[in-house]
Amino acid sequence: MVTKKIELNNIEEAVKLFGPYDQNLHYLERNFGVEIFARSNTLTIRGEKKKVVKCLEVIQEMRIKLRGGEQLKTGEISIDTHPEENVVYVTERGKPIVPRTAQQRKYVEAIKKYDFVVAIGPAGTGKTYLAVASALAALEKNKISRIILTRPVVEAGEKLGFLPGTFYEKVDPYLKPLYDAFYIMLGPEKFQEFREEEVIEIIPLAYMRGRTLDNAFIILDEAQNTTFEQMKMFLTRLGFDSQTVITGDITQIDLEDKKYSGLVIMQEILKDVSEIKFIYFSEIDVVRHELVKRIIRAYEEWEKNHPR
Repeated sequence: MVTKKIELNNIEEAVKLFGPYDQNLHYLERNFGVEIFARSNTLTIRGEKKKVVKCLEVIQEMRIKLRGGEQLKTGEISIDTHPEENVVYVTERGKPIVPRTAQQRKYVEAIKKYDFVVAIGPAGTGKTYLAVASALAALEKNKISRIILTRPVVEAGEKLGFLPGTFYEKVDPYLKPLYDAFYIMLGPEKFQEFREEEVIEIIPLAYMRGRTLDNAFIILDEAQNTTFEQMKMFLTRLGFDSQTVITGDITQIDLEDKKYSGLVIMQEILKDVSEIKFIYFSEIDVVRHELVKRIIRAYEEWEKNHPR
């Protein structure tokens, strides 16, 4: 038996979602065989994990319809959801995380099958987000004992040297974006607890040197900004019973000499290693605002006509 909670935005959303006399909630209870408790704008769902996950998916679909101005009629609520095997992880607030495009599904399946996966594509394609969800799922199932998320800090030379504070204080702004996925999936309190216990480590790539990582899920983010030497160093960190996912966007290289990006070069060096799976995303896999896809497409077109 598991228990999951959903915090709704406000009482107005709760009233519309629950239906007259909580009819919608009773309908979901009957169809999924779960118990649903409503208090103010908080929903608590209890039951077998598979049933709770499916019920949560339907509730999220209902919320999307409400935001779109649709009305919910109890008898017309669809209980068909994503197949349970597509759910990567269920967040602390009860939201099932599922791949939304065919390539994202291929990516998630690759992470399940391979110890080493490289995901390359534009921002907004879910590369890091789905990797973090997969890592938390592996942690939940006791397949690994810790998660290590790292990224290169391109400015970790003279520029940072002039900033006050310790090295960690200096690089923290560059690592902060990596916190977002954990906040969403675990909630701030659980995330902080895991960090204090070093179940989750978020560190600059430079601090990976000399470490061998056993029984860990390691994610290298923003890998396009690694140098040849940094990438080679990282690739040799993999220990026993560990898994590695590398993510990056080769159109967003911040190095002075873009040709020597570790991510660019590794594609050529490791292309024939069958145990490493490369997954490539394009603008059609962007799951952010529709305008983001158009921006990416426009930039790609411009860069074709204006080689640098």
